[in-house]
Amino acid sequence: MATFWVLHGPNLNLLGQREPDIYGRETLADINHSLKTQAEAAGHRLECFQSNAEHELVEKVQQAPIAGVDAILINPAAFTHTSVALRDAFAATGLPFVEAHLSNPYRREPFRRHSYFSDLALAVICGFGADSYRYGLARLMRELPVTAADTP
Repeated sequence: MATFWVLHGPNLNLLGQREPDIYGRETLADINHSLKTQAEAAGHRLECFQSNAEHELVEKVQQAPIAGVDAILINPAAFTHTSVALRDAFAATGLPFVEAHLSNPYRREPFRRHSYFSDLALAVICGFGADSYRYGLARLMRELPVTAADTP
């Protein structure tokens, strides 16, 4: 059994009402519920956290190894293009993570085409709406080695 954290960056608390033509109609609660169901069905634990504050996300990443987290799925949202501090937290912990985005940043404004995380991430999944999260979690679940305690 693995433990995963899903971290959501700024403004994702507005999903379902914020620019649904770009981000879709699923709410953050809908996405979190779907991810928890997906993880539990595979015998894993999953916790979700959203913040509009960069320092809170940095602290969560720093706490993850101490909390026994095996991997992180993150949508850094606007911090994708601005947060060296959050990038440094991932580099410092060395935890495997997948970067997910609801929209395809390469079809949007030029400033959205640069990510401070992509070169550290196991994978970057974008443009699939809420499925980006589900595909990202599936990738993390495949990445983690099965331990002797996990085998029947």
